[in-house]
Amino acid sequence: MPTTYRSLFRTPEFTPLFLASSAQVAAQTMSGLALGTLVYRATYSPLLSALSMFGPSLAQVLGATTLLSAADRLPPRATMTGTALAFAAGTALLALPAPLWRLWTVFALILALGLVASLGGGVRWGLLNEILPKDAYIVGRSVFNMANGITQITGYATGGVLITLLSPRGTLLTAAALYATAAAVTRCALTPRPPRAAGRPSIRTTWHTNRTLLAPSPRRHLYLALWIPNGLIVGCESLYVPYAPGHAGLLFACAALGMLVGDVTVARLAGPALRRRLGVPLLLLLAGPYLLFALHPRPSLAAALAALASVGFGASLLQQERLMAVTPPELAGHALGLHSSGMLAMQGVGAALAGTAAQLTSPATAMAATAAASITVTLLLARGLKPVRPPSPALSSAPIGRRTG
Repeated sequence: MPTTYRSLFRTPEFTPLFLASSAQVAAQTMSGLALGTLVYRATYSPLLSALSMFGPSLAQVLGATTLLSAADRLPPRATMTGTALAFAAGTALLALPAPLWRLWTVFALILALGLVASLGGGVRWGLLNEILPKDAYIVGRSVFNMANGITQITGYATGGVLITLLSPRGTLLTAAALYATAAAVTRCALTPRPPRAAGRPSIRTTWHTNRTLLAPSPRRHLYLALWIPNGLIVGCESLYVPYAPGHAGLLFACAALGMLVGDVTVARLAGPALRRRLGVPLLLLLAGPYLLFALHPRPSLAAALAALASVGFGASLLQQERLMAVTPPELAGHALGLHSSGMLAMQGVGAALAGTAAQLTSPATAMAATAAASITVTLLLARGLKPVRPPSPALSSAPIGRRTG
């Protein structure tokens, strides 16, 4: 039974799932930066730039309310391969030299990709839950989260270099190749498995399970805490390009570094008793440094503030641990998919709100205002986030980590 990071990679199928996921994260970061830069250069609109980077996340709302039951009712390998190929094709289409004044076509494609992505989280994390013993899921998820932080640092840094050397369109084509690589790894290295649940996917089934999961209970507060503060701060991140067009890659890379530090800190230093008290303070740290953007800090200081704030993303893994503790096992896959889709959807909402505020004021002012909104939401939720039970012994003895997805 895997209880350490190293032993996870001896578990059959963990490594190819990990590699495919990492390739997709790298592709997502590179393509988002490239597309945001491309749209901003064409329009000089902070709102359109933010929506081009995080617009697919908005479609997660529609996917979570209509398609999410399919995450447990389709073969995992085939579904993951198909979604990766769809992103490869869509990203390649975005790289075509179509006239950007037809922005509606760009955003229509972004919406379609977001609908495809709405299945991704539930399928991937449900498969991880199958591959690993139940008491090792959080440990395995932490490996993905910390790897995602490293991959985002590398992806944003590489994306910034490629935008300079190749152009945004060349960077998009590179990202498309990474998506295709992820599809190949999934198809060739994972074992075909039957769907986790019987029956045909349907909107009715999706709605019924969503209502069950979101009924008044500790789960509702946990979902809101996983979605809203996180989403608003991603709205701040969506303004990096208009805030510092020549240093956006640096800001994104430093934010990803802060996420990694948060994961490692929670994993190595926080014992069970401390973890039960860290959730709200980390959410406040997630937003606090962005208040200083109202002073228009220079890029180097802005990068340091972004890194410090992103340490607060460590709260997400603590909340996921509690979510699994209060969710019936038969709903775990759908619950994780709802968390992933809702989180990404709120990131899109956060980008839209921050972009609108930047359009009316300035990127710096909008970032500070969005951070203040995140702090307000956290304080309103704080009372409902008090732990109702200690973590299970199996989780308490294992190192943990956290985020994206």
